[in-house]
Amino acid sequence: MSIMQTATSGMKAQANRLATVGDNIANASTTGYKKVSTEFAPLVLPSSSSSFNSGGVETTVRRSVSLEGGLNSTTSTTDLALRGNGFFVVEDSSGARYMTRAGSFVPNAEGYLVNAAGYYLTGYQLRDGDASVVLNSLNGGERINVNNINMQATPTTEGVFAANLNGRGDVPAVAAASLPSANVTTSTFTSKSSMVVYDNLGGDVMIDIYFTKTGVNTWEMSIFNQAAATGGGFPYTGGALVTTNLTFSGTTGAITAPASAQTAFTVPGGQPTTVDLSGLTQLKSDYTPLEPEFNGNAPSTTTGVSISADGIVSFAMKNGSTIDAYRIALADVPSPDNLTALSGGVFQANYDSGNPQVGFPGQGGLGAIRTSALEASNVDLADELATMIEAQRNYTANSKVFQTGAEVLEVLVNLKR
Repeated sequence: MSIMQTATSGMKAQANRLATVGDNIANASTTGYKKVSTEFAPLVLPSSSSSFNSGGVETTVRRSVSLEGGLNSTTSTTDLALRGNGFFVVEDSSGARYMTRAGSFVPNAEGYLVNAAGYYLTGYQLRDGDASVVLNSLNGGERINVNNINMQATPTTEGVFAANLNGRGDVPAVAAASLPSANVTTSTFTSKSSMVVYDNLGGDVMIDIYFTKTGVNTWEMSIFNQAAATGGGFPYTGGALVTTNLTFSGTTGAITAPASAQTAFTVPGGQPTTVDLSGLTQLKSDYTPLEPEFNGNAPSTTTGVSISADGIVSFAMKNGSTIDAYRIALADVPSPDNLTALSGGVFQANYDSGNPQVGFPGQGGLGAIRTSALEASNVDLADELATMIEAQRNYTANSKVFQTGAEVLEVLVNLKR
C-alpha cells in the first residue's frame, strides 16, 4: 500500500507541474505575466535499517514576479512598462487597490486610463502643486483622467525675467515712472520689453517692462499694463503696476538690490505675481533679454498626453503650452515573489511578501517608466516545453510504480486462495 501511496503522491506532484506549465504556455503572450514553477520537496516517513517506509513528495508553487520580461514597443503613449523594481498601483471598479506590471492603459469613455483587465491607473494630481505621496499605503492618490483638463485656464502667479542691461548707456533725463504718467506724454527710458501674462479667466494681458538707468550701477524697473497706454506708449492710465529700484555690482555686474532679487505686481484682473530677477546683469554689452518663464495659460483643449520616465503625466494644449496634471506612483514590497496573484495580472501584499512601500519612479530604489512600450511575459516557451516533456515522463514512471504496487498487492491477496 505504501508503494501505491508514494506513486500517487508522485503523480499528483507531476500533475501540479504540468498544470503550471499549461498556465505558463497559455499566458506566454499576456502583458506583464509572471511565470509559475513547481518546486519539489521529499516527504520522509520514519524508517529503520531493516524496514523502509516509502514517503512521497510535496510541492510548492512559486511565481517569478521579480524576473522582468522583455519590452515590446507600441504606438500608444499611454502604454507603460517598468524597468526596475516596482508595480503600478491600480484600482478596480469597487475602489480596491492592487499592484500590477500590466501597463496596457487606454482611456475609457470617461477618460480614465484602464488596462486590458479593467483596472484603473492611479496617481497624484499636480494641479494644486507638488504631490506628497502616502509612503506606506496604496490608497493615496486618485484615478488618472485624461479628459478633465479640457478648456482649463491658469492665471499667472510667478515668473522669471532675465536680461543683460547695457552698462555703457547714459542716464536719461526723465525716467519712465519718475513723473505722474497722466501728465507725461513722452518719457525717456533705456530699454523696453513686452510679454504676455494671464488673468483669472485665462485672458491675455500684455505688459510693458521698462528699464531706465538712473545712475552708476543703479536702474529703475517699471511694469505697465499695455492696455492702459496712450497711442502705444506714455502716458499709461493709472501709472505703473510696480516700480523697483535695482542696484548692480560694479565688479561682477550681478544684481545686489533688492536683496531678494524679486519684484511683485498684480496682473490686471488676475493674481499677485512674483518675478524672479536674479538673472538680471549689468554688463557693457547690448540689452539682451532672455526668454521669460511665466506660468499660466489661456483656455485651450488638449492635443495629446505624454508620460515621463519619472511618472509626470503632462497634457499638450492647442495653444502650445504644457500642463503637468498627475504623477504616477509605484509600489514595491520586500519579497515580490511571495505576493498573492489574482486574476487580471494583479498582485496583493500578504504576510510573506511584506507591506507595500510607495514612492515615485526613480526614487527609493524604484524603477523608471517607459512609454509606448509593454512588458512581455517572462515565460520561455522552450523551457516550458522541455519541462512539460520531463513532467509527462515522470508521471508515466510514477504510474508504472503504482501499477507494480497493485500487482504486488494482487499477489498478496491471492496467497489466501
